[in-house]
Amino acid sequence: MNYYSTRSMGGGLPVSAAEAIKRGLAADGGLYLPERVPALSRADFDALCAMNYPERAAKILSLYLEDYDPAALLDDCRAAYAEERFPGGAAPVRSLGDKLYMLELWHGPTAAFKDMALQIMPRLLSRALSMTDEKLLAHILVATSGDTGKAALEGYRDVDGVKITVFYPVDGVSAMQKRQMQTTRGSNVNVVAVRGNFDDAQNGVKAIFADKALAGKAHENGFFFSSANSINWGRLAPQIVYYISAYCDLVNAGAVRFGEEVNIAVPTGNFGNIFAAYLAREMGLPVRRLICASNRNKVLTDFIRTGRYDRTREFYKTISPSMDILISSNLERLLSVLVGPETCSALMEELKTTGRYDAPADLAEKIRAVFSGYYLDDEETKAEIAAAWAEKGVLIDPHTAVGLGAVKRYRKETGDGAPVILASTASPYKFAPAVADALALTDRAEGFALLDQLSLATGTEIPAPLEEAARLPVRFERVIDRDEMPSVPFEIGG
Repeated sequence: MNYYSTRSMGGGLPVSAAEAIKRGLAADGGLYLPERVPALSRADFDALCAMNYPERAAKILSLYLEDYDPAALLDDCRAAYAEERFPGGAAPVRSLGDKLYMLELWHGPTAAFKDMALQIMPRLLSRALSMTDEKLLAHILVATSGDTGKAALEGYRDVDGVKITVFYPVDGVSAMQKRQMQTTRGSNVNVVAVRGNFDDAQNGVKAIFADKALAGKAHENGFFFSSANSINWGRLAPQIVYYISAYCDLVNAGAVRFGEEVNIAVPTGNFGNIFAAYLAREMGLPVRRLICASNRNKVLTDFIRTGRYDRTREFYKTISPSMDILISSNLERLLSVLVGPETCSALMEELKTTGRYDAPADLAEKIRAVFSGYYLDDEETKAEIAAAWAEKGVLIDPHTAVGLGAVKRYRKETGDGAPVILASTASPYKFAPAVADALALTDRAEGFALLDQLSLATGTEIPAPLEEAARLPVRFERVIDRDEMPSVPFEIGG
């Protein structure tokens, strides 16, 4: 299967899956998309239901990565999703009652859903480098709003032939997210804070990728740039797996009958996690609606409802910082699928020059036919955390709470009682201050002692990776302006 840019699918040169994963971003600034979405038959679903998670991942990825050896993919998936990395299983589904099922995606090494892709992605890249006979070192550049950074660092640390630099907004991540990144071990990793918000960091990374002079300088220094954000197809493709796996688990448990439609709710800022759910739907997963949940930075909610995408608005720092985003990069993939690369390219150029665009009427109609958008502010998010604990005895993080609130609003607005799969994206302990506020804990402890207090108050366990981060020494404390970002990869020797 070949891959094309979202901005030149008809005219751009096709590349293999391995080449797309190695490059990360297309030469014209677009994102890679497969030439087709593979369809799953009833027999395929029956087979998937009988598999464990690593086997399901290998099967689904093999449909998109046709140039990869299926046996090698299975080996990589078994290693990536092994018990020691995901104790108790990679993506368990938990019933919350009333046909609502929480897909817990945070049982990996960094206690966030990004582990689901970033434990397998380094293996995909390593094979891609070999398959394409690449002699240069790959320098991974990552902009993170919190969780991607640590998950990428953990996935790529001490991987041969790779170095990785993570940029994060200095005041735009939680204390635990910052601590996890600052204490990362490994000889090939670097972490730098950027003054500004996530969009500043992300635009800085995109500018590095688009700079041909920097690419030439990197080549002279023995390396090339690649990405681990969800702009890279190797990051996004593994995310398709867990939605299909969750449905299989519900069928196996008798919670849904095969063919019964479900709705999927995803808290998202960059649109990658929900676009993966869209692709699962296009493959044949019986999905009625995709519920897109946002925080106060509700650029996606407004776009879905009005057809206007406008990033020229006030930016808010919220208690769900991984969604504090105004430029949702993966939305470009949906636009290209729905209206083609020519229109997509024009819209992206308009966004770049004016900060906004209006979707053509047919595009807006196609989006609203599948997606529903809702948002919660911080106080509403805290109320959902408190209600989940009081009513269900379930402790959730602010991002999951945004998703839960969106489900309630969708059901109230539409009366749709179909089963819902809610993506739970992070451990509540990654956002302990916000969770403690929501639960109105009194005499709150300071710093990381709050994790112990929250555990004692709720009788829940602190994830081992977070306990470890609180003990490790800080390695990375550098803070820079955005215009200093291009020099950083060259300072650490490729």
